[in-house]
Amino acid sequence: MDLHPDFLRLPIAHRGLHSLGLPENSMGAFRAAIAAGYAIECDIQAAADGTPVVFHDDDLPRLTGAEGLVRALGIDALSMLRIMGTEESIPTLAELLAEVAGRVPLLIEIKDQSLRSTDQIGDLSERVAELLGDYAGPVAVMSFNPHSMAAFHRVAPDIAVGLTSCDYDAADWPDIDATTRVSLAAIADFDRVGASFVSHDRNDLDNPAVTALKARGVPILTWTIRSSQQEQAARQGADNITFENYLPGAA
Repeated sequence: MDLHPDFLRLPIAHRGLHSLGLPENSMGAFRAAIAAGYAIECDIQAAADGTPVVFHDDDLPRLTGAEGLVRALGIDALSMLRIMGTEESIPTLAELLAEVAGRVPLLIEIKDQSLRSTDQIGDLSERVAELLGDYAGPVAVMSFNPHSMAAFHRVAPDIAVGLTSCDYDAADWPDIDATTRVSLAAIADFDRVGASFVSHDRNDLDNPAVTALKARGVPILTWTIRSSQQEQAARQGADNITFENYLPGAA
């Protein structure tokens, strides 16, 4: 399935349009993005019972001040936590889908449940696919882990899938073995998993794998853009941007 053209037209708000008082991946940040007419990017983790929740980190301290892993708590316990000292709670994916309701494009990143880009991913991809079964509106799903996208594409072939990617420098990815890092940096699984786009690190857009995909007509998104100067440079190699901390114009 091809990426909906609105993902190339509207700049994509990274974890929602978050700012002071509106933390990342919060309903307030998502409502702000909708009001401003931006597409939305969000992150999905699994609660202990498998419920897909909108949260970036594997663990809780940075965003909630609580200890432990997201996957160690059930949805009731997670719903009691607050994000970054605000009144915002951790949304479920179901709640986010009901709020967006097709009004702007929604780019969903399924976080790697194996933490090492292995095939030990659990059933989060299938749980996300189930929730998207009746969703009406531009939506696409991506992950750093190709196994997650292969699993999603098998059960939801009519939804666009992509690979989140970068140069996989060993210093930044110490838990992934060298052979796997080389393969991931080369975006070698693109065709195998049924991907139709990539979302690639802005600092690595000259990667030969990215330029080869662009030459094939594959849409190239890039992350994370934090200024108009970065945006100008990124658009030399990418078709659209994922942004935060400033307000870009329409593509």
